[in-house]
Amino acid sequence: MDGKVPGIRLSSFQIIIAGFLAVILIGAVLLTLPVSAADGCRTPVPDALFTATSAVCVTGLVVLDTATHWSFFGQAVVLVLIQIGGLGIVTVAAGIAAASRKKVSLLQQSMLQESISANQVGGILRLTLFVCAFTMIAELAGALALLPSFCGAFGREGVWMSVFHAVSAFCNAGFDVMGGKAGAYSSLTAFSGSPGVVIPVCLLIFLGGIGFLTWDDFARNTLHLKRYSMQSKVILSTAAVLILVPAAVFFFGDFAALPRGERFWVSLFQAVTPRTAGFNTVDMSRCTSTGRAVTIILMLIGGSPGSTAGGMKLTTAAVLLSNAAAVVRRRKSPVLFGRRIDEGTVKSAAALLTLYLFLALAGAFIISAAEGLPFAVCLFETASAIGTVGLSLGVTPGLGPVSRAVLMGLMFFGRVGALTLFYAAVGGRAPESAHYPVGKINVG
Repeated sequence: MDGKVPGIRLSSFQIIIAGFLAVILIGAVLLTLPVSAADGCRTPVPDALFTATSAVCVTGLVVLDTATHWSFFGQAVVLVLIQIGGLGIVTVAAGIAAASRKKVSLLQQSMLQESISANQVGGILRLTLFVCAFTMIAELAGALALLPSFCGAFGREGVWMSVFHAVSAFCNAGFDVMGGKAGAYSSLTAFSGSPGVVIPVCLLIFLGGIGFLTWDDFARNTLHLKRYSMQSKVILSTAAVLILVPAAVFFFGDFAALPRGERFWVSLFQAVTPRTAGFNTVDMSRCTSTGRAVTIILMLIGGSPGSTAGGMKLTTAAVLLSNAAAVVRRRKSPVLFGRRIDEGTVKSAAALLTLYLFLALAGAFIISAAEGLPFAVCLFETASAIGTVGLSLGVTPGLGPVSRAVLMGLMFFGRVGALTLFYAAVGGRAPESAHYPVGKINVG
């Protein structure tokens, strides 16, 4: 559906992209103000723009330590950008409009459908209000759960830390304000063996990453899993596998020097955070090459459609694996939970995989050439950017302008979504009706 801006016709996809860009620019302007910096000086525009992009794209890659560089006002701006980016610009705006009982047009409802990956326009306002309410409750509960640990360690400052990290975790952003207490860019390493921090943060990451439609399924059907939609079943089962298997890999293959109890919590956290939160409770350089490879795969997969997480999405990975199984078993179509996956979905999944791999690899090549860094290190950073994760091997703060621009482009691509960008590019162009002759080509 097309929207009208004076003299311009914009599709819902183009409006969503324009909204993200506008919020990033406004955030960057606010972060350049002297009041936003702890030292009262203006922050250079490139640094402010990178921070605003990372916050709105809920990534967590930073070039300035959040706790030590930004004032309370600056941190508050970052947190607001994270909240808007996590829920989506359209969702936030529609939620405010609906709560104030203002009329939401059919165009706005259509944009909402695209923003939260709903299956239909019908009931979209109810779902939006549910999403906003659930978000507030989850973040408040998370902040309360973190209070004992943070207030016990930092006193009254722990209140702000609890709120900041609860919102950042639920929105899968990975920004932290621990730098002033545990060292710059330290994330949650000071609490690596603390269940009081690891459990709430992991739960917030999981809740934010499983998707709005899965929340709605749970609210309607509670624990009656058989009543869930096929998508929710795929998301929950795939998420369980992608937590348990990597956790076992990290436990038996990495962090051997840690005590068994701390090793368990670190391994669990390390399995959850790459999809796509970006917190870390251990120095990433301590991971083995296998552990880094597993992390890169998890970062590229990401969370669920219509969630606060980025990446290719769990459903994309599930469809591709199901399609591979169907080819091996010579089935006409892939099947998940007794339902056939249509050809268009398989094509979209294959296109997403191709785009994410190509852009992550191309970005790594550019950064490696520009900075003289090992390709594997650069690939970790680009996978983190396009997956909107925020995990880093510590090279991002020292990158030059070209490399930073690459990371910003990848973060934006990963948050807005590949298909949204391409649909926005083609606008309202009608699909081709002509069919070319079939050509035979062998693969494999």
